[in-house]
Amino acid sequence: MPKVPQEVKLAQEKAQQLGVPLADLSGRMISTDVLREISEEAATFYQFVPIEKKDGVLEIGMLSPDDLKSQEALHFIAQNRKFEPKIFLLTQTDFKSVLKQYRTLKEEVGTALMELEKELATRETPEEKLEVEGMLERVMAEAPITKIVAVILRNANESRASDIHIEPAEKNLKVRFRVDGVLYTSLILPKAIQPAVVSRIKILSSLKIDETRIPQDGRFHSVIDNKKIDFRVSTFPTSFGEKVVLRLLDPTSGIMTLEQLGLQGHNRRAVEESIKRPFGMILLTGPTGSGKTTTQYAILKILNNDTVNIVSLEDPVEYYIEGVNQSQIKPEIGYTFASGLRSVVRQDPDIVMVGEIRDSETADLATHAALTGHIVLSTLHTNNAVGVIPRLIDMGVQSFLIPSSLSLAISQRLLARLCSECKKAIEPSPKIKELIQREISEFSEESKKDLAEFKIDLRDIKIWQAPGCKFCGRKGIKGRIAIHESLAMTPMLEEIIVQGPTESKIKEEARRQGMLTMKQDGVIKVLQGLISFEELLGSVEELDIK
Repeated sequence: MPKVPQEVKLAQEKAQQLGVPLADLSGRMISTDVLREISEEAATFYQFVPIEKKDGVLEIGMLSPDDLKSQEALHFIAQNRKFEPKIFLLTQTDFKSVLKQYRTLKEEVGTALMELEKELATRETPEEKLEVEGMLERVMAEAPITKIVAVILRNANESRASDIHIEPAEKNLKVRFRVDGVLYTSLILPKAIQPAVVSRIKILSSLKIDETRIPQDGRFHSVIDNKKIDFRVSTFPTSFGEKVVLRLLDPTSGIMTLEQLGLQGHNRRAVEESIKRPFGMILLTGPTGSGKTTTQYAILKILNNDTVNIVSLEDPVEYYIEGVNQSQIKPEIGYTFASGLRSVVRQDPDIVMVGEIRDSETADLATHAALTGHIVLSTLHTNNAVGVIPRLIDMGVQSFLIPSSLSLAISQRLLARLCSECKKAIEPSPKIKELIQREISEFSEESKKDLAEFKIDLRDIKIWQAPGCKFCGRKGIKGRIAIHESLAMTPMLEEIIVQGPTESKIKEEARRQGMLTMKQDGVIKVLQGLISFEELLGSVEELDIK
């Protein structure tokens, strides 16, 4: 049974004392027509909100049903609006959730669009109307478009979105948010305002407004709910106009621990052993958006203390860490990872973080930095940990340098984490049970230690499902967690590299040293109740692991 949060327990006791039913809104949306029954100002001040209206009866959720001022205000509003109130107690969480709905994305953007239509109506000549349709700079800077963009940014942040996609179609403009790795359509806008929205973002990002034929990259920051949020911007020309993708970065957000990221058991021990060494490269691999940079920061947090000098080269700086000398590269002025790395080694560093190894020059410089007594953290694009060594050789790093410079390769993918509030253990079907048992039979003896460490009983295999609740917006998932695999440098691996590395030989050595594949790490997380079996299957298919 899912545990009942403390807030709900207290509310249940209060409801019983007052003889008032407790409303469970469970993340549901209140209709706009119902919200109009009580103004946002009155709702905020008197701390009651409308929930539902049926046959002249308006259900009212109150934080304090026993508050006399709130009762008087409600009685006055009910007389004026001609409805009969039915009182419910609300938790603070549900009350705040309804307040937010007063300013939903569609409502606010709708208001801004109405303002824009009024603006159009004041334009008398066809040329003036074309200013709005063609969206010249003067119209772009005006309040309605500015408000629309601001509302989109704020709602994306409140929705915990990692990315915003603004996509032109033939007849409209679609706005989608990526939340927990999945894209959701949040808004459909009129096609006519597409150039204005794009141009407003370009103005914020200091991009060329009149250049629509080639992609552009930029960045800006905005203060949302008293927090500075950075936005990384990319424009891309399509058949129906420019598409814009914005990546949201909160530099003030807390850095996660290795356990919170999903690094556990054998993989966590491999990282801890590598960072104890005085030098060597720790390379993180995976596709874009797989959480590599977040893992880098988690490792940096462990390494960071007053006895070491840490310098990072990043694009962009995603989180600020006190005590770390973080530098933002600027390729447009020739300040790249490679040129920055040359300067960094003259800054007497103990630990160097390079955002990404993108070219042969950066790979060569990072390798030599590791050889000359530095711990080097960086990222690389390969499908798995085994592919790191061939990739470095492809990038021009001489194979005889790799054993002395590479300490650890870690590969990862992000999967949706089950909601901890509503997940429950279930009996797997015979077919799923057979698949899990077959996978576990292929674990090495070293890997099986992880099963024992997490107290997984193979005689009573259970998988987990989450039906959805108000804490996860009825989706059953909340947040993401990574599956990992790690390959450490060993004397036997050194010998393979010197003799001529092949993927099959590296895989053989990986198994010998007890490497958990990402698929196997995923099976453990399924049995722990961190991810669903279906989520792992989707990931396995994507990774082409059979």
